Amino acid sequence: MIKKLITATLTCLPVAAWSAHGLSLGSEPLYPPNFTHFGYTNPNAPKGGTFTMPITGGFDTLNPFTLKGDHEAGISSLTLDTLTAQSLDEPFAMYGLLAEDIEPAADGLSVIFRLNPKARFHNGDPVLAQDVATSFKLLTQDPAASPNHRFYWADVAGVEILDQRTVRFRFKKRNAELHMILGQLPVFSHKSYPQGLAKAPNTPPIGSGPYRLARTESGRLSEFARDKNYWAQNLPSRKGMYNFDRIRFSYVRDNSVRIEGIKGGRYDFSQETTARDWARAYPESLLARHHLKKHELAHQNTAGMQGFVMNQRRAFFQDVRVRQALVLSFDFESINERLFYSAYRRSNSYFTNSEMAATGKPQGRELELLQPLQNRLPAAVFKNDVPQPPKVDFTIGIRPNLMQAKALLLAAGYRYQNGRLVDKNQRPIVIEYLTPSKNFERAVLKWQRDLAKIGITLNIRVTDAALYQKRINDFDFDLVTTVYANSQSPGNEQFDYYSCQSAKTPGSRNFAGICDPAIERLLPNFASFKNREDLVASARALDRVLRWQYLVIPNWHSNVYRVIYRDTLGIPAKAPKYYAATDWALSTWWSQTSAP
Repeated sequence: MIKKLITATLTCLPVAAWSAHGLSLGSEPLYPPNFTHFGYTNPNAPKGGTFTMPITGGFDTLNPFTLKGDHEAGISSLTLDTLTAQSLDEPFAMYGLLAEDIEPAADGLSVIFRLNPKARFHNGDPVLAQDVATSFKLLTQDPAASPNHRFYWADVAGVEILDQRTVRFRFKKRNAELHMILGQLPVFSHKSYPQGLAKAPNTPPIGSGPYRLARTESGRLSEFARDKNYWAQNLPSRKGMYNFDRIRFSYVRDNSVRIEGIKGGRYDFSQETTARDWARAYPESLLARHHLKKHELAHQNTAGMQGFVMNQRRAFFQDVRVRQALVLSFDFESINERLFYSAYRRSNSYFTNSEMAATGKPQGRELELLQPLQNRLPAAVFKNDVPQPPKVDFTIGIRPNLMQAKALLLAAGYRYQNGRLVDKNQRPIVIEYLTPSKNFERAVLKWQRDLAKIGITLNIRVTDAALYQKRINDFDFDLVTTVYANSQSPGNEQFDYYSCQSAKTPGSRNFAGICDPAIERLLPNFASFKNREDLVASARALDRVLRWQYLVIPNWHSNVYRVIYRDTLGIPAKAPKYYAATDWALSTWWSQTSAP
């Protein structure tokens, strides 16, 4: 239990720390000082049984931190503990795990974590400050590490070991959420990578989490065994969690293989993301033979933005009129009705389904943030309502939108030659959509036909997961599908999505190649906000500027998770507000057949 935490209030980094049991950003913690377990868990859930689920793709490395390679799916989440555990019932709140005590400095320029003396790695060693410091330095300084961590904790100036179980992080400047997101640091033994990540490309870390890696089979299977002596199993932040004795991931290369495996009763759980398959591929009578159920799980998560991202590192996408033309050419309404059984809603914001989405014209605190940037932004940002994805009228079809798109392309300097769009050198415009699976192919084929009507050739390239990841890391693509995932409390990850530094850093998530002076001015607001109102205004301002740049062709989202699961699985009576379906099932469900 955390003994000396602060509650982040209006200033987030207070003048003085005081004793508290939990840490929350912008509000009081939901759970009281004497809480025994999270409300979305069953503290009396039995232990035992096996949980098997499919994963589309494969893996070629057991090291979860390297930039290179296709990573195994469970090592980070199942074998590693973090300094604190996040509550899924609150926008952003942390409770004690490896750290039993956390103390932000009065000046907001450092934070101290004191480790639980009971914490043990799987090799029997105690979890010490040296391990915390080594984990942080490796993730943020090792050249072979994925750069995401480096961006996420960019405002950390250094880490100091104060004693065996006490570590201090010093900050470059006051940052509203940094003391909290450091609690998300995955901690592994300093013995894991003594020669760095490059020397251990396929070595799993030595962790302290609820599971140990038991076996793997050449990219086709990974299996984890529950640590029956898990040091944290009775902590309030872990009570009733991680109940299966074994968790098994079965990797399949093709979605059709996954579907046939489900219908054959090979898996205990699977999340279905394809509306057509949900509607047609799983007859309930067939599932019942294998004691399987279909269910839609409601959630309140921010949907973020899923879309086809245009890589501005390519010359064709550097003109905003071209990007707007491509947005106009996508017929979501027809695709949703004919291919998706009207199962989806159109994503309209980088913070879709949340209060952080910009609406109408800027006003209030949002306007205050944008006004100093007037010389760097189009006048329309201030005079017009924030852009919404275009709609298609079923009675007349996509043609009016395509005519608008054609006019924009002509205004951008392109011409038509024998029905094909050409540049000033008479070269035809040919673009490529890169994908590691065929899940989006039917939707893209409709778009491909519509683009051909305005003279643009769209090629679809389906490649294997490893090559896809390499091309993504190298920004070697025209168009890809991605999700700008955002939580209820967006923060430092925005730098990874949209900063100039990330645009030139291989392996970052700035797929669009965004490097914009106005956005650079807005991003620090996510580190310096003083209250929830400031954070919401910062998100709306950023959202508005991004939407006026037409960086993505917005896709779709759903406010439910579609899952198929074994009817012998136990499910907590209450679902959390903010969660991922697979993670919730892995961490809080249980096997009813293992009950005494």
